[in-house]
Amino acid sequence: MHLSKSAAIYIAGHRGMVGSAIVRRLQALGYTNLITAPHAELDLTDQAAVRAFFARQRIDVVVLAAAKVGGIHANNTYPADFIYDNLMMECNVIHAAHHAGVQRLLFLGSSCIYPRMAPQPMREDALLTGTLEPTNEPYAIAKIAGIKLCESFNRQHGRDYRSVMPTNLYGPGDNFHPENSHVIPALISRFHDAVQTGAKEVIIWGSGTPMREFLHVDDMAAASVHVMELPLDVYQAHTQPMLSHINVGTGMDCTIRELAETIARVTGFTGQLVWDRTKPDGTPRKLMDVTRLAALGGRAAFSLEEGLQAAYRWFLQNVSSLRK
Repeated sequence: MHLSKSAAIYIAGHRGMVGSAIVRRLQALGYTNLITAPHAELDLTDQAAVRAFFARQRIDVVVLAAAKVGGIHANNTYPADFIYDNLMMECNVIHAAHHAGVQRLLFLGSSCIYPRMAPQPMREDALLTGTLEPTNEPYAIAKIAGIKLCESFNRQHGRDYRSVMPTNLYGPGDNFHPENSHVIPALISRFHDAVQTGAKEVIIWGSGTPMREFLHVDDMAAASVHVMELPLDVYQAHTQPMLSHINVGTGMDCTIRELAETIARVTGFTGQLVWDRTKPDGTPRKLMDVTRLAALGGRAAFSLEEGLQAAYRWFLQNVSSLRK
């Protein structure tokens, strides 16, 4: 199946950080028939509504970027919401796509699918080989189910449903909520406020020793669309029927302390970093093995500092609306 630039591509979750980056990438590549539907028009957890939407539209390709996401605090506080909402969205969209005759679909997951103590860097075949990180297990299980849904429709019905697993993302459209955000937007917001108020210190959760990999969302979008566009025989040559997902990352990581020091530098904060060791660290290390992606021609363009500078510029341009 060759993808025409006029192919009807439905992007589920187009207003989120991931979905909006996918839309930007598709538009930059010249795709002209992008289909979107905001939550007010289509609740993806409503099976009947999703089936009716697919029946009304003439969709050639689906990009399933919709998800309920959040940091450690949000995952710990709302585990039922995270597993239920994500399972329902995946089941409804993938099932409806199949019944509507959509042959190609791209599902976006997360690096949290891998076991807490997976060998580093994490290869795709580490999936289901150990215990998950407790703080985000419900979300991780939902994302694993999404991969297996895609693989099962491929095996039983001959569909071409693919999965990419991005590492920790940041960039335009990120969630800067003071309690429910991920580490980079939380730190950008906190350091920015400290600079504005002249604060002498910033308190950061944990010990600063866990290691994480971070990918600018525009790099994620470029790699994901690249995987979506691959001819089926090329995609299948680098995957297996029951191990079909592809890691998307940089292949490099840093400690949370190094991340915080870089964000402090980017935002101009010169005070002290104070580590609150009573708060959880989460998984000790999460680094993706991106050998598969590299073999397919995918690689990141942003260095971490360059990406953080771009993210902070976007934050400054949008801070008034983000704080409403």
